[in-house]
Amino acid sequence: MSEQDSRKKRATSFGAQASAYSAGRPGYPARAVARLVAPDVMVVADVGAGTGKLTASLLRPGRTIYTVEPDSAMLDTLSAQLPSVHGLIGTAEQIPLADNVCDAVTFGQSWHWVDPLVAVAEAARVLRPGGTLGLIWNIRDETVPWVAQLTEIIAASEAEVFVAQGGPTLGPPFGVPRHETFDWDRRLDIEQLLAMVNSRSQIITATESERADILERVRRLGAEVADSDGTIVLPYRTHVFRATLDQTG
Repeated sequence: MSEQDSRKKRATSFGAQASAYSAGRPGYPARAVARLVAPDVMVVADVGAGTGKLTASLLRPGRTIYTVEPDSAMLDTLSAQLPSVHGLIGTAEQIPLADNVCDAVTFGQSWHWVDPLVAVAEAARVLRPGGTLGLIWNIRDETVPWVAQLTEIIAASEAEVFVAQGGPTLGPPFGVPRHETFDWDRRLDIEQLLAMVNSRSQIITATESERADILERVRRLGAEVADSDGTIVLPYRTHVFRATLDQTG
């Protein structure tokens, strides 16, 4: 299998573990979301929405949210949890919305999978002039030794590599994205840690024996670092990139 085919397989693998994704993946800190989308924004398209981890943080009274997701299993999980949003099957390259209908377009943990030239054009098409494109990633803080050990076991993800290499370059019709980071800790138990690992594309597409070995090693590491009550403190750095569509766009 070519690297391109392997990457495509990983990109479309998440629906097979929609429940693990929902249980294991973290949400986003409120202060980061506040920088991603301004409180007065009324219409948002959350693209590559998955099971709604970012979508849930975007809910506001009077705000309309469209969730765009290519995987029906992920979208079904999202719709069951967040029935007030408008769930749509689609992609970053083909957003099923009319022109100039959104005040903001967001991508939570998903922009690294897209064709950026096409996705930039599509985001610009559905945005009103002056609207914003917001990209956000939760990245584990590997300056903490045990977190670096965790990455050695499960391997760096597409997202982690992408952000470490500098993150997105957008270009016209958007201005230079503003990049901000937010440090925070997530408290979880061993089963949530294992669910997080199970939701990663590399693990989903691994062989059964590879997956079993990885999960056992993660279980042992989790037991070593857990507090006496079983709580594991997993530090994150959330990266927010926000760019504005030119008023003439």
